[in-house]
Amino acid sequence: MSAKTVLLADDDSTIRTVLTQALTRAGYTVRATATATALWRWVADGIGDVVITDVILPDGNGFDMLPRVRKLRPRLPVIVMSAQNTIMTAIRATELGAYDYLPKPFDLNVLLQSVARALEQSAKVTGSAAAVRPATENLPIIGRSPAMQDIYRVIARLTQTDLTVTIFGESGTGKELVAKALHDFGKRKRGAFVAVNMAAIPRELIESELFGHEKGAFTGATSRNAGRFEQAEGGTLFLDEIGDMPLEAQTRLLRVLQQGEYNSVGGSSPIKTNVRIIAATHRDLRRMIAQGQFREDLFFRLNVVPLRIPALRDRLEDLPDLARHFLATASQGGLPQKDIAPEALDALRSHNWPGNVRELENLIMRLSAMEVDDTISRGSVLAELSSATEGIVSREDSGSGLQTLSEFVEHYLAKANATMAGTLPPNGLYDRILAEVEPPLIRSVLSLTHGNQLKAAEILGINRNTLRVKLKEHQIRALRGFS
Repeated sequence: MSAKTVLLADDDSTIRTVLTQALTRAGYTVRATATATALWRWVADGIGDVVITDVILPDGNGFDMLPRVRKLRPRLPVIVMSAQNTIMTAIRATELGAYDYLPKPFDLNVLLQSVARALEQSAKVTGSAAAVRPATENLPIIGRSPAMQDIYRVIARLTQTDLTVTIFGESGTGKELVAKALHDFGKRKRGAFVAVNMAAIPRELIESELFGHEKGAFTGATSRNAGRFEQAEGGTLFLDEIGDMPLEAQTRLLRVLQQGEYNSVGGSSPIKTNVRIIAATHRDLRRMIAQGQFREDLFFRLNVVPLRIPALRDRLEDLPDLARHFLATASQGGLPQKDIAPEALDALRSHNWPGNVRELENLIMRLSAMEVDDTISRGSVLAELSSATEGIVSREDSGSGLQTLSEFVEHYLAKANATMAGTLPPNGLYDRILAEVEPPLIRSVLSLTHGNQLKAAEILGINRNTLRVKLKEHQIRALRGFS
């Protein structure tokens, strides 16, 4: 069997050379060009088994070419590369029929895997391009960092499906924004997006809130009430903080996912439902399953596609864009228009951001309201951060005088034990504590070394292979370029 031919278009000669060498080593025949004209000529002549193209070429746009390629050769897979690493780039590539989208810089192995999959599935690729949605700077999610690129690629693919998604991430990372993007750019965008926060609803009212109730179902039920499932019919139901759902409600939700129907509280007839479920949590659901607090069968029904949102400290490259976005939002809301000094951005980068993007948004809003000058200074940022940190310390420690990490851990465990009411904690405490301590330690050292894993391993006192295992175990993203 003759080697498959890859058509490659990128105006950067260095990138063309690197990619050509990698593809050739993998056994492919490569035709490389810097122009859209030459690429289209090859496609029109029936040459090539897969296309790899940058979005921006000197004489054209890869997005403009995609519908033409799809019309002329619908079985020819096209992989799009771009340095314009926004969520809209990923979504637009998917809408126009691209087989895959790779944000620059990317790992060569990711490209080779994508090419192999594209060739395997090319016989199944049919249909025409979707309607073009014009590019916009009004982005639903802000950030171009490598940590966000995998998120954008998954979102782009999921918009074309009705698969159930569970979004994991710390509080304040923007889980609802991701859920809203999945809805707004998906198949159900004409339906309602209904968000429910499980942690904000009294336990005894959750079933009525979700499934509705009939008149007379309980004391105070003077009329029929439509639940959130009914409100979201034909659209998307976002169940935030799903880990706070009580077990009884979990059982009823499982029935909905299994059978596509539910009963309202006090109702006798099953009600068919057609909604897409997106769940989110900051909790470790697998640990909750082990502790008997979350149903394992429900977890697997919800976790069809897991999506983990990085913490702000893991995507500090996005901090300037986020800060300026919130400054613009503040100005649109009637606050004075402000700029932010580069030194102030450096001060923001030095913060750990336990409250993530939500904490940054609140800080920028305060600075917009309180800063006298037109430009927010480093001093103003440091003063606000210091004030916020002092508030946290005073609430958490109340003058406990903890000085060392050892003292803090002992204090933390003592408080946890006090809540156990004389019972013993579940087995596996050692591993659970390590799982809490190791990730922030590794992230902190990687931040100090600017992602240099060899240096980070030396500082930690472990070998590089052990560090790599830990990165994978704790799902800490390792930033890599082409090599």
